Amino acid sequence: MPAAVAARRPRLLLLLLAALGSRCLRAEPGDGARTWARFARAAAPEAAGLPRATFPDGFRWAVGSAAYQTEGGWRQHGKGASIWDTFTHRPAAAPGDPRLAEKPSGAPPPAPPPATGDVASDGYHNVFRDTEGLRQLGVTHYRFSISWARVLPNGSAGAPNREGLRYYRRLLERLRELGVQPVVTLYHWDLPQRLQDAYGGWASPALADHFRDYAELCFRHFGGQVKYWITIDNPYVVAWHGYATGRMAPGVRGSSRLGYLVAHNLLLAHAKIWHLYNTSFRPTQGGQVSIALSSHWISPRRMTEYDIKECQKSLDFVLGWFAKPIFIDGDYPDSMKSDLPSLLPDFTESEKEFIKGTADFFALSFGPTLSFQLLDPHMKFHQLESPSLRQLLSWIDLEYNHPQVFIVENGWFVSGTTKRDDAKYMYYLKKFIMETLKAIRLDGVDVIGYTAWSLMDGFEWHRGYSIRRGLFYVDFQSQDKKLLPKSSALFYQKLIENNGFPPLPENQPLEGTFPCDFAWGVADNYIHVDTTLSQFTDPSVYLWDIHHSKRLIRVDGLVAHKRKSYCVDFGAIRPQIALLQEMHITHFYFSLDWALILPLGNQSQVNSTVLRYYRCVVNELVRANITPVVALWQPGTPHEGLPRPLAKQGAWENPRTALAFAEYARLCFKELGHRVKFWITMNEPYTRNMTYRAGHHLLKAHALAWRAYDEKFRQAQGGKVSIALQADWIEPACPSSLKDKEVADRVLEFDIGWLAEPIFGSGDYPPAMRDWLNQRNNFLLPYFTEDEKQLIQGSFDFMAVSHYTTILVDWEKEDPVTYNDYLEVQEMTDITWLNSPSKVAVVPWGLRKVLNWLKLKYGDIPMYVIANGVDDDPSLEQDTLRMYYIQNYVNEALKAYILDGINLCGYFVYSFNDRSAPKFGLYRYAANQFEPKPSMKHYRKIIDNNGFLGPEPLERICPEEYTVCTECGFFHTRKSLLAFISVLLFAFIISLSFIFYYSQKGRRSYK
Repeated sequence: MPAAVAARRPRLLLLLLAALGSRCLRAEPGDGARTWARFARAAAPEAAGLPRATFPDGFRWAVGSAAYQTEGGWRQHGKGASIWDTFTHRPAAAPGDPRLAEKPSGAPPPAPPPATGDVASDGYHNVFRDTEGLRQLGVTHYRFSISWARVLPNGSAGAPNREGLRYYRRLLERLRELGVQPVVTLYHWDLPQRLQDAYGGWASPALADHFRDYAELCFRHFGGQVKYWITIDNPYVVAWHGYATGRMAPGVRGSSRLGYLVAHNLLLAHAKIWHLYNTSFRPTQGGQVSIALSSHWISPRRMTEYDIKECQKSLDFVLGWFAKPIFIDGDYPDSMKSDLPSLLPDFTESEKEFIKGTADFFALSFGPTLSFQLLDPHMKFHQLESPSLRQLLSWIDLEYNHPQVFIVENGWFVSGTTKRDDAKYMYYLKKFIMETLKAIRLDGVDVIGYTAWSLMDGFEWHRGYSIRRGLFYVDFQSQDKKLLPKSSALFYQKLIENNGFPPLPENQPLEGTFPCDFAWGVADNYIHVDTTLSQFTDPSVYLWDIHHSKRLIRVDGLVAHKRKSYCVDFGAIRPQIALLQEMHITHFYFSLDWALILPLGNQSQVNSTVLRYYRCVVNELVRANITPVVALWQPGTPHEGLPRPLAKQGAWENPRTALAFAEYARLCFKELGHRVKFWITMNEPYTRNMTYRAGHHLLKAHALAWRAYDEKFRQAQGGKVSIALQADWIEPACPSSLKDKEVADRVLEFDIGWLAEPIFGSGDYPPAMRDWLNQRNNFLLPYFTEDEKQLIQGSFDFMAVSHYTTILVDWEKEDPVTYNDYLEVQEMTDITWLNSPSKVAVVPWGLRKVLNWLKLKYGDIPMYVIANGVDDDPSLEQDTLRMYYIQNYVNEALKAYILDGINLCGYFVYSFNDRSAPKFGLYRYAANQFEPKPSMKHYRKIIDNNGFLGPEPLERICPEEYTVCTECGFFHTRKSLLAFISVLLFAFIISLSFIFYYSQKGRRSYK
């Protein structure tokens, strides 16, 4: 053996051992408990959102259905009765009966056919229709169940029902033609009624033999075409709610002991089928067999050892009840045996060996059938249930020795009244698939397939027809019962086509820079007005009591000459300016306080001290080479940001408020206009809680202020004036839905166009807005006279917008709490989006979309994003969410500028500090101290680069520019000090002259 090879072998062995050590070869019960600690810390923003990646090659994309839910044909062609036929044909339940179908909270009562599966989606007569749906989706696998009573009407071996067998052969043949692999469930809850009557159903161990005979029939007739078999679907529901609570068929309200006994029998029956296939059919058919286990996910109330143990116990009592015997050691979880010593049956040693290992893959069912509906409250152990598929997959991977996982049922539901635009279902589907992809790519879980549930709308068990879960819509009242693809079907079809979420060009960050004169700013609601002057302006005379109190004592009646005060005497201004300079911004945006300047709402009482404070602020800003951007009014508390007398007289409902605003604006232009070159008349008037009359007067107030500046101040001051509108983006929840697009356009017109169209467009309200109101006999929207239209139209020099988030809208009424009856719109969010602590969605591309919408509507107007920001968690040292937010929103602004040709002139982060805008600031504020957050430094870096430089940045070519303030310089602001120094210097020179003169004279005298 060569020496080099010999030396290499120990190294290879070490590498192999390290690789094996990183992933345990054998799981131990309880290993899954590590999952909660792993996911306790919030993920970084980059990892929390939608992953841009694809699933492994060969990933199995499936859709599913169950026989009783969709087939119908309940008494046709020799089919026998099942326990669900009997259960649903019983007399109507009385109020409070658990058999009553539950409805979504607040949903209107639907008008379905009788709540049975007699006809349902009529799949029995529509094999081609159903398989065409599969073809449209492009799935690779189709999960369906065989109706036991359709192939064996009496449930036991004997002459099978040929028509039943022929139906499933037609279905399998059609799947073969399409290239779709079947995943076949033998038992999906519809036990033949004769077996229930004869044996008491699954309460009898004798049923396992009948199940074996039925399974053998299916294997012989269909096994050549089926490579994936599921023995039993969701044994937890069958045992617990079929035989303990009675909520599901056969409706036996037995004891807990009976529920555990039924589960015991189900496990033995499943094992019997696995061994039958393994011994008699696997060698020739080469398929795989498993059992579909359903589970919830549970999170601890607190990250304590006790609560984590309770979470582990919760999963043991639901999923582990069946999974541990099959995947680990043939016996129940220790927590169940400890808590239920007198209720839980015992397995013999031979039974444990018989059950252990009887699954070729882990078939997982996760969704609303169990979670949030059929999970018994006491099995939560006082912890918190959540729809977190990724965590459950990770727990299964750790707990059950890293099995191959095939998700055989997953999805959500919508109201029974929802038709084809099922946005809520679609975004849950997106969330679950996203979590599956993360489990594969980030957590190393071996997930081999995913099954969306279900193919079509059908009978939803205990909820009847009050909810829908299909990718295809079925009108149950129609004769032909066509399958109409929903928005979720189109989404799923596209996702399968892409094999996941591949990176898209529009989602990639853009490298580039903004123009050299781009305005980089920060916004603040109000600057804190602190008019306290420094002690050196106090004219009083003090004596120092050095003998007793050791303090300064003011001398009454004795006052020194009072000097003129200067801006430097306002001690609060300079530190704030220093913070702004530290950010390297070029512009600072803040609002004046109308009520402070004019307490009575008119110039009969002007607070000259406050006005002078604002004048000093803008002077110091200009001196620091920071351009002030000043808003005259911002809605807020108290009194809507208005002087109290105006608020008491009706606020903006009163037309006189508009005249008072114009008078106030002229005062501000006069006093501050020589320093302020960017004016905002009104900052973010919120249209969603504003009356039409108030909005009418507000528009006229803005126009009056703009005209006043244009006519009297512009020539001398050379500034610009506009209004700042809040412009969050409104996105159709279902991109393929024309109705959702119509709804989104309507909301945009009411949210933005209401104030933007009169100013930047036609001078009148949006036609869509007035048409909508007129259709509903709402004639409250006022009309402008022709003079008023001319006054308002064109009253801008630029467009300023505030943007924070994106909202999804749907025309279908799904959740009454968030449904806007006035505009007939359902607001929602994509649950895969990143959210702030206050649940504001972080959707960077929404900024680019709204800028393009504004350009399309109003032309190539210079635009400023005047405020853009997000809240953070004050308890966290690193505000990583805000860093992510700024990085991505600014990058979308760059795309709008470079790729879309938007005339974007500036971007302002909201907000300056936490003192004026808690949780939004770039600076923390505590104990009268300001501390920069990491996001401030991140924003400063973007400013310094003027955007996003590539790996080999070009030399910066933007020259440094400084605004010269002729009255803000060092000498101008310190005239008195300079005069005093001049006198001292003059006296010093005179003294030197006298000294020199007399010294020379004395020298002559001496001689």
